[in-house]
Amino acid sequence: MLKLLVPLSVVLLAQQCCAAQADVLDFGDAPRVMRSPWEGLRVGMKTDDAAAKPGEQFQFQADVNKLMDIIINSLYSKKEIFLRELISNGSDALDKVRFMSLTDPSVLGEGDTAKLEMKLIADKEAKTLTLIDRGCGMSKEDLINQLGTVAQSGTSSFIEAFSEGADVNLIGQFGVGFYSVYLVADTVAVHSKSNDDDKQWVWESSADSTFSVTEDVGEQLGRGTKIVLTLKEDALEFLEEERLKGLIRRYSEFINFPIYLYTTKEEEEEVPIEEGDDEGEEVEEEEDESEDEEDEEIEDAEDEEEDDAPKTKKVKKTVSDWELINDAKALWTRNPADITEEEYKSFYQSLTKDFGEPLTHTHFSAEGEVEFKSILYIPKEAGHDVYNDYYKKQNNLKLYVRRVMITDEFDELLPKYLGFIKGVVDSDSLPLNVSREMLQQNKVLKVIGKKMTRKALAMIKSLADADKKDGDEEEEEEEGEESPKKDESEVDKEDGESKYDQFWKSFGKYIKMGLIEDAANRTRLAKLLRYATSKSGACVSFSSAPISNLHCSFRSLRKSSSQVDGVHTLSAKPHIKCTSCSRSAPP
Repeated sequence: MLKLLVPLSVVLLAQQCCAAQADVLDFGDAPRVMRSPWEGLRVGMKTDDAAAKPGEQFQFQADVNKLMDIIINSLYSKKEIFLRELISNGSDALDKVRFMSLTDPSVLGEGDTAKLEMKLIADKEAKTLTLIDRGCGMSKEDLINQLGTVAQSGTSSFIEAFSEGADVNLIGQFGVGFYSVYLVADTVAVHSKSNDDDKQWVWESSADSTFSVTEDVGEQLGRGTKIVLTLKEDALEFLEEERLKGLIRRYSEFINFPIYLYTTKEEEEEVPIEEGDDEGEEVEEEEDESEDEEDEEIEDAEDEEEDDAPKTKKVKKTVSDWELINDAKALWTRNPADITEEEYKSFYQSLTKDFGEPLTHTHFSAEGEVEFKSILYIPKEAGHDVYNDYYKKQNNLKLYVRRVMITDEFDELLPKYLGFIKGVVDSDSLPLNVSREMLQQNKVLKVIGKKMTRKALAMIKSLADADKKDGDEEEEEEEGEESPKKDESEVDKEDGESKYDQFWKSFGKYIKMGLIEDAANRTRLAKLLRYATSKSGACVSFSSAPISNLHCSFRSLRKSSSQVDGVHTLSAKPHIKCTSCSRSAPP
């Protein structure tokens, strides 16, 4: 049997309303006194003096095992995130050393220790994945405080230790990213050496409530950190070279420091053919003395063949070497005035894996309430199934925070009708959740989305304005006026089509959808519309069409759907006449 439950707050609110109307209600001759709804609650309450005394303060307690289980199994949606978090931590450590070396170059050390880089080694036999960075490293105290305390961010502590305004571009915020390693690892060993500690230490744990820190007497790092993950059986995919390359390029391609992966590959090598080799020519020795003469003839013939035979052969050889994975640069962090068109094109191809050229681009930064930088591109052609995927989440826009890719699976920053636009957005102040996989909905996000939409529409409008300008110049040339000659690089037309013609052909439906969905920008979008004309067959806007092209018939022309069903029909029916002057509409 189900019971109807009424919240206590609702009961108390009803009692208060009754008490506010009257303290006494008259029921016939005997008035009934209504008591205050709080009267019964006052029983056992302390006096005002007693209530004013401060209560004893307590601290929240946590079950470490349950907390670790939540962080490992509930915080992150993808196992692959662990690599992004480890590389981000390594980048922070390298940035700290770089910052300290500005005032004290000796902290860098010499030789390999001075190289600010990260290295990744996958060992399939041992089932281990190792990440090495030449960053600041950690002392014994750091290992205990930073890795042994959940949500203790070493990056945040470092920033607080220095004066405000220091030029340190660090990534870590929450102090929980390191524990994502337990998504894929059974045990973790962190070997670390800091300039502040004479000894090297190793921190080890298996994701339970305990960890150990012991002196590391093994291979010495000089300075930096080496993290060794012993992978779970269901995470061995992260030992594959191609898988690791893809993850590094997806999440950490624009990290400031080089990331090297130890790779093995087979190469063909030419080696000399040795005597007695299976591929060489062998001389048979005949022991039968009765056939000596015949043997000599055979040997002479074989000697001639040996002169023509190849002296070398190709053999397959396994070669191991360090391969640089993140060779792309974060173009959006540079001044647009210093970037060439070829660099914008190369960045587009690297970002989108589209080896064609973009139709146009815009590069801008926003300051004020929120700061961010962005590069947006319009591709030349729409995707094969772009309109059927209109209401699906787009992944054309990549969100970065301090050059670390957070996600490309969101549509909060641009409306759906601008989902064809590709590019990047990078900000130091975007509101992220603890897992750094999702944006939090708040006022800042709405401000960014509004600015992004305005910039995207302005980019499209610049294409339309350039198209109109080209049209005006063509009309001047037809009238006999000379116009300055354009360089080939400035010509916007291909096969007789302007860039905006190409845009409208590919993405015109998107703009029409925007007119329906975006009331705030409807006026801007209306100016981007194009209509087919029966005079030239080209698409024109109402504002750009010369008055001379408009016959008076188009102002009051009466036509039925049976008479006019398209531009070609209108051009083929000169008998359609104007109701004002009875002249035929121009073909």
